[in-house]
Amino acid sequence: MKNYDVVIVGAGPVGLATAIGLKACGIDNFMVVDQAREFRRVGQVIDLLPNGLKALRALDNGAYEAVKQSGFDFSHQTRDSQDQKTAKWVQRNFQGEEIQSFPLSYDTWLADYGEGRVSIPWYDLQTTLRQKLSPEQVQANHRCVNLSKETATGTIRLDFLSNTAKGINPYAHWSTQPEPSPASESQPEASTSLRAKLVVAADGINSTIRRLLYQNTPYEILGEPDYSGFAGIYCLQIEDNLPDELKTEIQEKFLQQDRLVTVTTQKVNSIKDLRIVIFGVKNSWRYFIHLPIEQEKLAGKTSEDLVGLVLEALTQDDFPEAIKQLVTFSVRSQMKSRLFYIHRATLDDSLKFPDTTNLKPCLAQQLPWSRGRVVLVGDAAHGMPPFLAQGANQGLEDALVISTLIARLINSNLLSEEEAIADIFHTYESLRRPLMEKVQQATLDRTSYYQGEQLTTYQQQVYNRDFHQLKASFV
Repeated sequence: MKNYDVVIVGAGPVGLATAIGLKACGIDNFMVVDQAREFRRVGQVIDLLPNGLKALRALDNGAYEAVKQSGFDFSHQTRDSQDQKTAKWVQRNFQGEEIQSFPLSYDTWLADYGEGRVSIPWYDLQTTLRQKLSPEQVQANHRCVNLSKETATGTIRLDFLSNTAKGINPYAHWSTQPEPSPASESQPEASTSLRAKLVVAADGINSTIRRLLYQNTPYEILGEPDYSGFAGIYCLQIEDNLPDELKTEIQEKFLQQDRLVTVTTQKVNSIKDLRIVIFGVKNSWRYFIHLPIEQEKLAGKTSEDLVGLVLEALTQDDFPEAIKQLVTFSVRSQMKSRLFYIHRATLDDSLKFPDTTNLKPCLAQQLPWSRGRVVLVGDAAHGMPPFLAQGANQGLEDALVISTLIARLINSNLLSEEEAIADIFHTYESLRRPLMEKVQQATLDRTSYYQGEQLTTYQQQVYNRDFHQLKASFV
């Protein structure tokens, strides 16, 4: 059985960034494993915002430059040069009047926050980071099924299965038709085990490590995430036979010269504020809507049902007739839906949820992000809905903090000292939890979308921090 100082479970951006951070600090006795049979193109396009890019730069400048260039390359492929400089995301009311707008260009964010913003496909981000590590340090086809403490050796034993059937992540899944599995996935299952002094769980919101970590504790019920009360319905294509009059009204009143617009009820500071986002790209339109909805209402719904739910929500909030007519032309085969889940960063009442949520009761005052030699990072610790695009960015902040602290522990020859391990994990939580509570609250009530003091405060707290200074403070 192979022995490592650190095993990182999960080869997404957060797990890989953690490994890159260790490598940048001179640590090389680590392994990153992932349950995927192989690394293939999956996932959505994600936004890396100033705080995520700053964290990555403080973690490893080479990785930062490579990711930024990959994001630039993607933008060049999807937008013309002028659009890249002037593109913005506009929020409009029912009359088509601009409420506010957010620039999408890298340079504008750079001028405002000392770092830019790039959009990049999840797979491209994963690949770019993976290429910063040797192939031997990143292994796919390892689904963790158990971990156990080995007191005599001061290690954690991790047991894995390989060649297992591809499963669906119920907590981060869009309702689409399943793809046929390749013939190679019919290989017989095999098992293997690894030993590690420390385990970093970066295995996402459906974290196996989290469930195992919380077993037989007061937190066991929260090993799986809570339903946040929000869901998303996405239409990838509008029918070509859209009437000219309707097309003109949508274009001139709402999209105008922009390619991305949110039409909202403008219920200021309302957690039930309904928004529909319309994309207009080269005469091809699509939309998505985030709405509070009971979990049961989406169960087993057909594409026709999804269109009906969107129309019901728009009608209830008195949306303009043109918006509702646009929805009726949704291509049914291009409809998707998804429930949004959350691992709460705090169990107190500071997080405000809609009435449609389904929170599991827990008597504990707070959920620990570590236990013994195991620590949770990224979505495994604090996964949340994607409304503010902070999931990956907060995960990169976690990677910076935890990799720096672990490297300090290893370089100080303290891997055998459980008190020292508990100390760095406590430091990690004390640095990261307060901000995560604020980000989750902003995500849920979405007040940070509005102009004024709340927006400015959120931007200052999240985007404007100096991560090199932060790193120096706990080193």
